[in-house]
Amino acid sequence: QVQLVESGGGLVQAGGSLRLSCVVSGRTFNSYDMGWFRQAPGKEREFVAVIRWSGSSTYYADSVKGRFTISRDNAKNTVYLQMNNLKPEDTAVYYCAADFVTGWALGTQMSEYDYWGQGTQVTVSS
Repeated sequence: QVQLVESGGGLVQAGGSLRLSCVVSGRTFNSYDMGWFRQAPGKEREFVAVIRWSGSSTYYADSVKGRFTISRDNAKNTVYLQMNNLKPEDTAVYYCAADFVTGWALGTQMSEYDYWGQGTQVTVSS
């Protein structure tokens, strides 16, 4: 069983930064592409970013491109989401997810992911 635990959320003013972490345990971390999703109140969960198991490729939602950076440290079984220039519309619960690698495509749909964390709240005040 794979377990994912997020941390690093909090309250920040618009224009500020936060760094989310997600520690993965239970299976070989580098067997998984890792993604971040978010869910705002009253909205569906949406894709934010994904990183290949090797760290060699990343992909971002248009809404966060140029502001957020996803990275991973396979030696620490950890994936990160550095969020800069935060906006009130970034307020959401952020979830990390693990997608067991079966092909070349990076997943952007929830259904492509096998394991999920419990989420961490990010609140951006205006």
